[in-house]
This record gives sequence, structure tokens and C-alpha cells, in this order.
Amino acid sequence: MGAIIEYQGQLLQGTWVTIQLAIFSAMFSVALGLLGAWAKLSKNILAQKTAAGYTTIVRGVPDLVLILLVFYGGQELANQFGSLTGLWDYVEISQFAAGVGTIGVVFGGYMTETFRGAILAIPRGQIEAGVACGMNKYLIFRRIIGPQMVRYALPGFSNNWLVQIKSTALVSVIGLQDVVYNGFVAGRSTRLLFTFMFAVLMVYLVLTAISDFGLRWLDKKYSKGIVRSDDG
Repeated sequence: MGAIIEYQGQLLQGTWVTIQLAIFSAMFSVALGLLGAWAKLSKNILAQKTAAGYTTIVRGVPDLVLILLVFYGGQELANQFGSLTGLWDYVEISQFAAGVGTIGVVFGGYMTETFRGAILAIPRGQIEAGVACGMNKYLIFRRIIGPQMVRYALPGFSNNWLVQIKSTALVSVIGLQDVVYNGFVAGRSTRLLFTFMFAVLMVYLVLTAISDFGLRWLDKKYSKGIVRSDDG
């Protein structure tokens, strides 16, 4: 316990990096998910095929492989392009940016299917009623599609978010000083690797427990007025 207290600053700093990584990658994945859902539901064949290819690739390739490709391969490609065009001399992709980009892209594929399913769950008649009332596309989305999409998407989003928090641990392999990386370094320095990895485990349990509480609160808020089969 004394070693944990001695390295608590390092662990807290890593935890803060993990939280930031989870939040920014989630924002990116939601944006990609909404865009992907729109593309899959659009009448444009090219948009449909592009979105289908995107979700197929990101859900079929391991997250760790993508992180390594983005961090090492992406940086090499960017520098080769800059050298050929003369636009820049050298570009270095930070571990944090690579983590946010990769995790966001990966879970954007899952969010795409989550949002697509949520939009399809909205009764078509409500949208047609909005059109009949003279609403434009923006107003239909804000008044009809948006609120109900959140309601139907929350269960899938909750699952994606909890998995995404755990996936942030993968960035430790590229040197980002998150809670896993800092815990591992502290554990090797003190020869108490199990103790520090258990502390990291507890950090993730606390983060997921807080997230689960908040997501359950949101689910209750957006489910008001809905009678479910398990409610008696």
C-alpha cells in the first residue's frame, strides 16, 4: 500500500490521460457514427457502399493492429508525402492523437450500426407526419428523429462506451502515459507489478461503474412514458 501512495501522483496523472482519451475518442466515434448512419440510410449508392466498406474493415481488423498502423505507418506516409510535395519537412504524430484517431475510427463503425438501427426503429409514419406539417429536414431531425434516436440508441451506445473505455488500455503499447503505462512502469520499478496492475484494475472498475450509473440515469430520463414488458 505504501508503494501505491508513493506513486499515486503518477497513477492519477495516467488516469486523467485515460479519461481524456476515452472522452475525445467517444466524441470522434459519435461524429463518425452519425455520418456513417446517414450514409447507409441515404439513397446515394456510393455513400452506402463507402459506409458499408468502412464498417466492414474497422470491425474486422484488431484494434491493436490499427493503432500500430496509424502511429507508425501513418507517420511514415505523412513524412513521405511531405517530402515528395515539399509541403513540410517532418511531421510527428503524437501518441494521444493516434489513440484518439484510431479508437474513434474503430468505434465509429460500431456507432454507425447503433445509430442506423435506432433511426430505423422510429415509426415511419411520424416522419411522414412531420413532412405533411411542412417541417424541413432539419426540423424533422431536431423534433422527431433526434430525441427518439437517442432513446433507441442508448442501450447500444452504453455497451460501446463501456468497451471503449477498456480499449483505451491499448495505447500503452505506443508509449502513451495512460494509467496502464504508468502502472506498469511503477510496478516494474518497485517489483510490485501485481499490486500496481490490481490498482489499475480498480481504476477501470471505478470508471465503468460511474459511467454505468450515468448511462442508467440517461436511459430512465429518455424512457419516461414508455411501458416495457418487464415493468409489470
